[in-house]
Amino acid sequence: MKILIGQSYFRILDAKELERQMPYPPLGALYAAAVLESLNHEVIFFDAMLAESAQEFNKKIIKEKPDAVLIYDDEFNYLTKMCLSNMRGAALSFIKTAKENNIKTIVYSSDATDFSQFYFDAGCDVIIFGEGEVTLTEVFDLLEKENYEAEKFTVNGLKFINNGKIHSTETRKVIKDLDIIANPDYDFVNIDLYKKIWKENHGYFSLNISTTRGCPYRCNWCAKPLYGQVYNSRSPRHVVSQIKELKEKYGVEHLWITDDIFGLKPGWIKEFSEICEKEKIQIPYKCLSRPDLLIKNDTVKYLINSGCKTIWLGAESGSQKILDAMDKGTTVEQIYEAAKQIHNAGREAAFFIQFGYSGEDWEDIRLTRKMIIDCMPDDVGISVSYPLPGTKFYEKVKSEMNTKTNWIDSDDLDLMFSGTYPKEFYKLLHRFVHAEYRLFKIIKRKRWKKLLHLVYY
Repeated sequence: MKILIGQSYFRILDAKELERQMPYPPLGALYAAAVLESLNHEVIFFDAMLAESAQEFNKKIIKEKPDAVLIYDDEFNYLTKMCLSNMRGAALSFIKTAKENNIKTIVYSSDATDFSQFYFDAGCDVIIFGEGEVTLTEVFDLLEKENYEAEKFTVNGLKFINNGKIHSTETRKVIKDLDIIANPDYDFVNIDLYKKIWKENHGYFSLNISTTRGCPYRCNWCAKPLYGQVYNSRSPRHVVSQIKELKEKYGVEHLWITDDIFGLKPGWIKEFSEICEKEKIQIPYKCLSRPDLLIKNDTVKYLINSGCKTIWLGAESGSQKILDAMDKGTTVEQIYEAAKQIHNAGREAAFFIQFGYSGEDWEDIRLTRKMIIDCMPDDVGISVSYPLPGTKFYEKVKSEMNTKTNWIDSDDLDLMFSGTYPKEFYKLLHRFVHAEYRLFKIIKRKRWKKLLHLVYY
């Protein structure tokens, strides 16, 4: 079959990401493309990350006249998990174009899973939910044999319309041995253009990889686990082999490891570090971890030995009251200790922070600001609490939400429920805390010229 693959997140529609100039290929769609190509389908890949407009995908549908359009969103990227409203608008537009041209449309995304009716109303034929690779294989096998309609009820992980209602088949069991999944093929994208953007703006070339799926923790505001409350990992040797290939084939100089939690499995980081050392493969990378994991079993040491440059921590708040309300399972003391260990080892610690969680008051905000100044992370990402469908937090605040239920883009930052303070307060707080952080960072590092720039510009 001739299959056109793309995603609904377009970097061109996200001013904040355009300004950062740090584009990464759509990893989820690349995994899907590798699966379908291995089954001898003709794959036409549309890279929305480098597209000049969303309309280019509609034009591609009309020009290529594929047998099927697959909209496969990147669940390895936090931006697509937020289900931005411009993503939904783009996806529905693609579905309508395909429908007008009698082309089957299959969609895989968090938004389509949670708000399926919008997609079926636009003309979507099938929605895939849960882990996608095996389901993709079965769906396109049935489509190619032209017996999909007769057999679709037997395929796990599907939603479709049956007798005028949305029918969901059983949830598919996750793949436990991730080494059997074909690695994404970056040849589907214009890798030279990615490299050019990175080199011109940052002086090095970075690519994204994934080593795990799932998360066993129960933070009640976080994107509901696509793979269930489980955690599966590729083997360290399999990951090192991929890194070696990326370095040799594309000249990659830095990696973003997209895992929700990197190296959670006991002993994984140690083995990964030892194989990197043995194979003489050490490449700078950034990853995400938890403070409680970092401060034990020499985790920081092994991360550094394997090349880690930056560790992002889901710190979220400097108030234990708020961390407990979030079901984070971490303590403020652990955050302080993790940041200290990372800095003492000469590496970068970065914090994710969110304001506006239910029950947060001025004292909680003060404690979070204090934590940022005390720990002085090398970078900080500040947001406001975002109710994602399927989470306990969403269920808790959905009665307080107004008509707006999605951000437009990643820089929207609207508080979409009734917080302690008006939503305008949180936008001002966002700017203030960033400015406060930059000021104290300059003072602590005695970079006085930067201080003058901050004051006057």
